Amino acid sequence: MAKKIIGIVAGRHNGNSEILVKEALMACEEQGMECRLINLFDYNIIPCTGCEGCTMQMGAIAQGQQKEYKGCVLKDKDDMDKIVNAVQTSDGLIIGCPTYDLAPSALYLKYAHRALAYEVSFRLEIGDLKKNPNLVGGLIAVGGSCHDWQSMALEVLGASMFTQSIQVVDQMMAIRNGRPGNVLLRDEQIAKAREIGLHVAEAVNTPVEERHWLGDPDEGMCPVCHSSLIYPGDPHWDGVEFPFECAVCGCGGDLVKGDDGKYKFVLDPVHGRDRDRNIDKARALHLEEIVQTRIEFFQQQDLVKEKYKKYKEKQFPAI
Repeated sequence: MAKKIIGIVAGRHNGNSEILVKEALMACEEQGMECRLINLFDYNIIPCTGCEGCTMQMGAIAQGQQKEYKGCVLKDKDDMDKIVNAVQTSDGLIIGCPTYDLAPSALYLKYAHRALAYEVSFRLEIGDLKKNPNLVGGLIAVGGSCHDWQSMALEVLGASMFTQSIQVVDQMMAIRNGRPGNVLLRDEQIAKAREIGLHVAEAVNTPVEERHWLGDPDEGMCPVCHSSLIYPGDPHWDGVEFPFECAVCGCGGDLVKGDDGKYKFVLDPVHGRDRDRNIDKARALHLEEIVQTRIEFFQQQDLVKEKYKKYKEKQFPAI
């Protein structure tokens, strides 16, 4: 049976993002893959309402207070359930998204935030999902400027992959494409999109335990997810702390200046990947954090209700 690759585009039809994803999918098709393309503009996706129904259910199941996970409260009201089920029953995913104001488009974020209700590691932890789909992914961020105006584009796309336990094997930032079709003037970007497709196909055909990053080994600062965003570490909820952390995958380590004068992010040799969001068990710790935070909250309901009065009673005129 042919392996299945899905392309997801969060940009206009026939725009630069769609062109690059199609190029990547055509490369997959040439490798015998069955390919489909989803342009999010063609589907109804209701924004996450922040109701916490998904995490409340997951927490209740983890504490033995509920048996069955019923999923997102909106799943029967739009197309999100259909999209996520298609993704989770495929073998690979290629995402193309325009960059608006440093980060991915609001349309993509609407999809990504609703996908939280389908969090693979949480569903595995509570027994709702019996098997990890083990998807691989390729990411394509597209913008009209250089890296300085797309500084969080690939990072946000990468962060959204953890929810579905998707292992990213390659990515690209397509720069200076201000108008639809602009990328057709940039042969090197078309070639890179094709390479991403070939890398996704290669990874899909590789045993899960042997899969690894296939893109430029020197891309980004983080040696695990290749993000460029490293920040000074803060104490975690359980006291764990690193000098520096990757903002995307959560790996911890320190910045080390090499003989060439350049800084590298070097992982802690013992605990550097303890919080690596690429690992299901590491991400499942976040469910434990949510549960403990919620317990603390409900234990202080009387105090919360008393303080709430000030804000519930205060009203300001709207426009």
